Amino acid sequence: MDEQPARSEGSGTLVERVMATVRHRIAARTLTPGARLPSIRAFAKTMQVSKSTVVEAYERLAAEGAIRSRPGSGFYAAGPLAPLSLAEIGPRLDRAVDPLWVSRLSLEAGDDILKPGCGWLPASWMPEAALRRALRTVARADDVTLADYGTPLGLPPLRHLLARRMAEHGIEASPEQIMLTESGTQAIDLLCRFLLEPGDSVLVDDPCYFNFHALLRAHRAKVIGIPYTPSGPDIELFAQALIEHRPRLYITNSALHNPTGAILSPVVAHRLLKLADQSDLTIIEDDIFADFEHTPAPRLAAFDGLSRVIHIGSFSKTLSASVRCGFIAAPRDWMEGLTDLKIATSFGSGRLASELVLTLLKDGSYRKHMDLLRARLSRAMHDTSTRLRAIGIKPWIDQPAGMFVWCSLPDGMDAADIARRALSANIVLAPGNAFSLSQTASRFLRFNVAQSADERIFKTLEEAMSR
Repeated sequence: MDEQPARSEGSGTLVERVMATVRHRIAARTLTPGARLPSIRAFAKTMQVSKSTVVEAYERLAAEGAIRSRPGSGFYAAGPLAPLSLAEIGPRLDRAVDPLWVSRLSLEAGDDILKPGCGWLPASWMPEAALRRALRTVARADDVTLADYGTPLGLPPLRHLLARRMAEHGIEASPEQIMLTESGTQAIDLLCRFLLEPGDSVLVDDPCYFNFHALLRAHRAKVIGIPYTPSGPDIELFAQALIEHRPRLYITNSALHNPTGAILSPVVAHRLLKLADQSDLTIIEDDIFADFEHTPAPRLAAFDGLSRVIHIGSFSKTLSASVRCGFIAAPRDWMEGLTDLKIATSFGSGRLASELVLTLLKDGSYRKHMDLLRARLSRAMHDTSTRLRAIGIKPWIDQPAGMFVWCSLPDGMDAADIARRALSANIVLAPGNAFSLSQTASRFLRFNVAQSADERIFKTLEEAMSR
């Protein structure tokens, strides 16, 4: 006789655990309306519970209307399709380290909130006067520029200029290989739509930019983290993951890695590309921090020649987060398919934003702004790192460029706990596990040096640590 349902410590009864698993699959859309649930025998084996436990769980779910019973056939997910919930797809996280929650806090914060954990520059650091001049110039454009759709690939003069800028980094891309997008995030989303099927494996760095996790979950990909070192991903573990998971994609920053600030070494870059070629792996190289560099780092797309590396960028971090303009540089034979997909998902390009960016790049305003910005960030990096060291928070690497510094807390301290205490003082931090798929960065915090000038940040950190 089957055993009766027992209580599973820390997670309610076994029946409730089985029900929660089914609900999770429905919310994550691995069970869509009309999909057949596993047989009672098979699910009992999977969940390591008795058949009677699964029977009771299924009966309760049927009573709720979440699933339906078909006599002689089994149980099926009921409709309609539940709205997509990224929180349900990913692991359950403490709200202090939930990356979407941290992002919402930063985006919705009022003037009284300090944001050393956010991922963008203060508005006062942007070229406000140059933006206003460019806006006035664009406002005088003809009526087609002001009111008509842009072409799917985007404004031709801007694509030509981007091709010349990429050539400075050794990346050979014709304007016909470049597509303008609304942002770097839209560029990755479009590429994921183009390349992935639900269930495909994708490699990311661990830690990496936390929105990579959320975006890949939205595409229902299987996300695999590879430990990141000061010179790039751990090559031995990368090679093992290629064999074990046969991934379709690898998404990374090659220059000024987010969140660590590390730079990919030429040796690691060559080994990565060799492994990618052997495994038929496509690499998306997110290069949105390129213009923060003092000395250009190696670019995978330059070594590869845009064969299996797709290069993306944007101006959201350096120019204006309100001016949404990014780009994709991809293999020539992909462009027709990408164009069709872009028309299907967003139709034409945002012409006004492209015209504005082109104006700022052509009149020299952007170059002058970036010269000043790099110098200002270098001073902020030195000042922030010095202040953090003084209270016992140690930068992971010494770096001269970029806006992020990745730091470790003293032994025994938890970044999520520090973040909760800081939040009560109206300070939004970015705990390490928000960036870590394996949840192994609990001692780390990412600081945005441009957002870390206020003395209250360091006083609050010191008080939180002293507890």
